[in-house]
Amino acid sequence: MKPMAATRAMPVIRGRVEAAAPLAPFTWFRVGGPAEWLARPADAEDLLALLAALDPAMELTVLGAASNLIIRDGGVPGVVLRLPARGFGGVTVEADGVIAGAAALDATVAEHAAAAGLAGLEFLSGIPGSIGGAIAMNAGAYGREIVDVLDWAEIATPEGLLRLDGAALALSYRHACLPPRGVVTRARLRAAPGDAAAIAARMAEIRQAREATQPVRARTGGSTFRNPEGHKAWALIDAAGCRGLRRGAAQVSEKHCNFLLNTGGATAAELEGLGEEVRARVLAHSGVDLHWEIKRIGQRGKATA
Repeated sequence: MKPMAATRAMPVIRGRVEAAAPLAPFTWFRVGGPAEWLARPADAEDLLALLAALDPAMELTVLGAASNLIIRDGGVPGVVLRLPARGFGGVTVEADGVIAGAAALDATVAEHAAAAGLAGLEFLSGIPGSIGGAIAMNAGAYGREIVDVLDWAEIATPEGLLRLDGAALALSYRHACLPPRGVVTRARLRAAPGDAAAIAARMAEIRQAREATQPVRARTGGSTFRNPEGHKAWALIDAAGCRGLRRGAAQVSEKHCNFLLNTGGATAAELEGLGEEVRARVLAHSGVDLHWEIKRIGQRGKATA
């Protein structure tokens, strides 16, 4: 396999552009190779200019909070976009909703809504990601999903800025249909005036539930597999004897066995290989074919800068 190197030209932008940039520090797993190019546009206007000028043949990957992502050891070819908080992290509270930039963390948006006495967005406090990623995968937790609260999302494309609602995005379970090379820049989420004490209590309940049941302080990536129809993925994994299963420094969590862990020094190959072993064991035990919820991107193989 060819070493990861910046061999193709990039358009000039006002923001930051870095060649052969390490990506592992951005991910919750702390694994993976570099980006051929890492671009951090200054603002939405800068992003639109980049998308319009970028060679259509150049691969484009958008990196959010990287909380549900394995970047493979060989790195990511083309351009990796990471939207900085300074240009894309603003949160504006309105009487019946919140407008949040794509780089705003889900938990931060929930806190802004709670501080304003707005109910309906408490579930975001249980999702470890950013608003852009939440829109792109219709994220959900604790009985609610983005589709339940989305008024509109603004999407930057090579042709310009679009404003789309949930129907236009065809939001479904952990899926959204973004336009080709589309990048979420901000979104408006509905909320309603509520009782401040009840809102705070619900958010505390969600935080306590996560702490009690999930390895939130470990190097992990959230739920590894989708829940199959009529099943809980963790229960299938547990029944197949995979709780605590290891491959190198990768491990199935003892606390919640639908979570993979980097116990220290794991490679992306070990994590992905362990996930595939879990899938095989579950299929052999129960006949259920688990599907990845964590995204895996990039090239397999040893990372070379």
